[in-house]
Amino acid sequence: MTMVLSTPTAGQVGDAIAALREWQHDDAPMQLHPGDIGWNHRFGTAETAAVVRTWRRDGRILAVGMLDSPTLVRMTVAPDAFRDEDLARRLVKDLSLPERGVLPEGTVAVEAPRGLLLHDLLDEEGWGVDEPWTPLFRDLAEAVEDDSGVSIRAVGLEQAQDFADVLRSAFNTTRPTREYRREMSAAPFYAEARCLGAYDDQGNPTAVVTVWSAGPGKPGLVEPMGVHADHRGRGYGRAITVAGAAALRELGSSSVRVCTPSSNVGGVATYKAAGFTAMPEIADRIRRV
Repeated sequence: MTMVLSTPTAGQVGDAIAALREWQHDDAPMQLHPGDIGWNHRFGTAETAAVVRTWRRDGRILAVGMLDSPTLVRMTVAPDAFRDEDLARRLVKDLSLPERGVLPEGTVAVEAPRGLLLHDLLDEEGWGVDEPWTPLFRDLAEAVEDDSGVSIRAVGLEQAQDFADVLRSAFNTTRPTREYRREMSAAPFYAEARCLGAYDDQGNPTAVVTVWSAGPGKPGLVEPMGVHADHRGRGYGRAITVAGAAALRELGSSSVRVCTPSSNVGGVATYKAAGFTAMPEIADRIRRV
């Protein structure tokens, strides 16, 4: 049986998305989600295809990875392949050898769900663990009630500057631009996403969220959620997160999940206030040089 590692063309990214959608279910550990690729689409169609990796055996996709940065790959595998030894050993080689085109030399990291045989093999190769992250989960079986009184609006292309302004402030970065919103909406799978904004009484944007469905009966994802620095501590983060959960329920999602650094105490508290339950901490695997 032949295992093939490849980087898809822009037209082939849909195959990776389809596999990720199929693999999502409420009992699965936190893992790469179609929405992660959707959010990456803010950089453009070709740029998104260039950071995706697939591993196929006899034509079937068994693993999907996405380079979140040149030194960090986020990945998951088919549910029936979590303990597949041939796949795990191939992944270790491809992740360890720069010439395979996944990760470079030097210090690199891998995000992969709990339970993979890959983790056991990385232990044997001397890989360590990085800083802890907290996965959070909210069931959407019951109606999502919003009692905040906060004005929530859809954030379309006309509000692209609001989207960028809030994210720049929330994450203390200059990177988000108006183009983020346009490129994100150009993704072929954006029809199953919602972008929302919270506004104060003067009409100023205070918080934004984008949520991504993986299809009816499957968990949705929050990616990203941010509160403008000038409006923190006033309940806008909770309100926009609850609104995002409600939007996912309308799309048919069975639950909603998110993962944030455990050091982000305020973020964890906001998600808990929005009805999320914190799950056991997880950590990326890291090879330090």
